[in-house]
Amino acid sequence: MSLKPFFLLFLLFFLLIPFLNAPAHTSELSLEDAVGYALEYNLSLKKIEIDLASSGYSEKNLWSEIFPSINANASAGFRNALFGSAAPGNAGSNYSIGLGISLGLNAGIPYAMKSIKLAHQGNILKYEDARNQLSIQVTKNFYSLIAEKNNLSLLDEVFNLAQRQFARSETLFRNGLVGELSLTQSRLALENARYNLGAAKISHENNMADFLALIGKTAPHGNSNGIITLLGDVHIIKIEADAEALINNYLPLRPDIVRNNQEIERLTIANMQNIMQSKAPSLNLSMDWSASSFDPFTDSISATARLSIPIDVWIPGTAKSQVITKASDAIEKAKLDLENSENSAKTQIRSLTALLRNSWESILIAELSLEAAQRSYQLTEQGFSNGTVEALVLEDARNNMANARQRLLQSELSYFNMILDLSSALNVDWKNLIQIYGVPSE
Repeated sequence: MSLKPFFLLFLLFFLLIPFLNAPAHTSELSLEDAVGYALEYNLSLKKIEIDLASSGYSEKNLWSEIFPSINANASAGFRNALFGSAAPGNAGSNYSIGLGISLGLNAGIPYAMKSIKLAHQGNILKYEDARNQLSIQVTKNFYSLIAEKNNLSLLDEVFNLAQRQFARSETLFRNGLVGELSLTQSRLALENARYNLGAAKISHENNMADFLALIGKTAPHGNSNGIITLLGDVHIIKIEADAEALINNYLPLRPDIVRNNQEIERLTIANMQNIMQSKAPSLNLSMDWSASSFDPFTDSISATARLSIPIDVWIPGTAKSQVITKASDAIEKAKLDLENSENSAKTQIRSLTALLRNSWESILIAELSLEAAQRSYQLTEQGFSNGTVEALVLEDARNNMANARQRLLQSELSYFNMILDLSSALNVDWKNLIQIYGVPSE
């Protein structure tokens, strides 16, 4: 029996060993890269880009509003008697061609051009606002995942402490220094720490998968072993700003306020366009040329100028006059919408400014609580080592320290998210907001 097949199988197995034991591939991802991926991948943004390109094309070709209508026509026919003989000159084929040009002019054309320009400006604003909101969403998720990673490190530390505590309790139990109850409590604390760490890992992995789907990125090398490390950390800086000053400086630049103003302008332009088209005289110029019966050849040309003066629109109560009245009502409603948006924006800015001010105090309290919890755990651990503190008390101290750290992490993340919300409310980049209104720590 030949040994060649066994040799080939052995060689194939030897070659596959590096792939079977291949380590997980690691890839680093910064916030700037994540935002860049999201802006490039997001499908909703691509749809807005299509609308923007379309309105931009119309805005560049405003001359089309006054371009004349041009049409050409051609016809061919055959004529002969069905029964009997055709009269001389009546039988045979005939052909004709024609060309027509028509130009309509009215006082509403300039307003139609303004409406096209305004529509393009609105799409530009919509596109920029969508990019800004997507960037803020990605930034929130990015730093939320970093905070989760920090929390995982905290839970892993708690788990390691519980492991060491259980090992110590086992040693004391074997030496007869503690009872079975203390050992059981240590085991329970270890399993609780294990469970909390495992649940946090699963949640973090799911949130990371959702984040990668949001930005349109997959694991490195397209396999499940890929690990993506987010570069950065949650560093917060105290923000001090006067709400009324922010309102005066940034409120007119908010996208919703700009959109409301644009809507008022659009309705005003549309109303003027309708008034001019309905009430002002319109002029139509047309010219037609035709040729037929090429043997012999005959052609003709005609030109027409028609001036139309509307009458019914000037009569109150007619359908056309009601359209103009309703358009004026729409403008008044749009002004009320603008006032409502301004009031809501002012309330939001004032609320976020107050929350930032109050939340900073919460961060300081959380820091003091963490210091106290850490010191309490140190003293409790010393007492447990000396045999004066029970395992349950030590577990409570450890949990209090972990909870204090989690509160501080959550407080810092909430404060950072408020900064992002305020930057969105002011339509300002959050880094610029920190640079302008940030207070260096003492």
